[in-house]
Amino acid sequence: TRPGDEVICDKLSHIYLYEGGGIAMNAFSSVRTLDGAYGKLNAAMVQDAVNNPDDIHQPITRLVALENTTNKGGGSIYDFNEIKKIKQVCTDHNLILHLDGARLFNALIETQETPEDYGNVFDSISICLSKGLGCPVGSLLIGTREFIEKARRARKAMGGGWRQAGGLAAAGVYALDHHIPLLKEDHRRAKEVGKLLLENTAIQRLYPVESNIVIGELPTTVLATDFVAQMKENNILCSPFGKHLVRFVMHLDFTDDDLSTLENLLKD
Repeated sequence: TRPGDEVICDKLSHIYLYEGGGIAMNAFSSVRTLDGAYGKLNAAMVQDAVNNPDDIHQPITRLVALENTTNKGGGSIYDFNEIKKIKQVCTDHNLILHLDGARLFNALIETQETPEDYGNVFDSISICLSKGLGCPVGSLLIGTREFIEKARRARKAMGGGWRQAGGLAAAGVYALDHHIPLLKEDHRRAKEVGKLLLENTAIQRLYPVESNIVIGELPTTVLATDFVAQMKENNILCSPFGKHLVRFVMHLDFTDDDLSTLENLLKD
């Protein structure tokens, strides 16, 4: 984007909520947040949000950013057909389409699409190696050669260059080669954890559990911070995700033995 442009994203998107106002600080761009379904937009919403580029009273719509799976949406997975419809809107209006794919492989392991399918639709993609894939650290930015050359220059200007990063890169290569099929196990355990929470805690409703994230809704009389503190006393770690929302995340190091331990702790 360029200063004064506008970014379209969901109101729950990570780039809007959890990056320190980086869109404004780094790109000097405006943000149009939309109220999607569990963090997911649809083509009609995007179409309605595009500004008239000839109206000098409005910022120029430049970029649409989607997140798959969605974090604040409880790991919700996009329908790829809807993504293709959004892409058509972007093509019609000469907009850039970016994917925050921090958990993209969690989506792919549950659907029929391939990484190449996503590469053919999006102009740029970010993926994370340190979440479900289990690496100690690391994210990747994917795009055209020209785009990556510009990104490297921007990274350098922000002091983001690394030295001797090959060891960490090797961990990423190993994860991409070996860990993607294991994400299915995270998803299976997430569904089991959701059932346990509904049966044995104050959580009264779950967001749909589609991947490795479980978000539970508490009664209005129970604060998420109090619930999390109580869980911690029982050696169960989770995160407050709103005043009355809590989040549990399954990952490479959470095994069936841990699931059994959790079950016993919750039932005691």
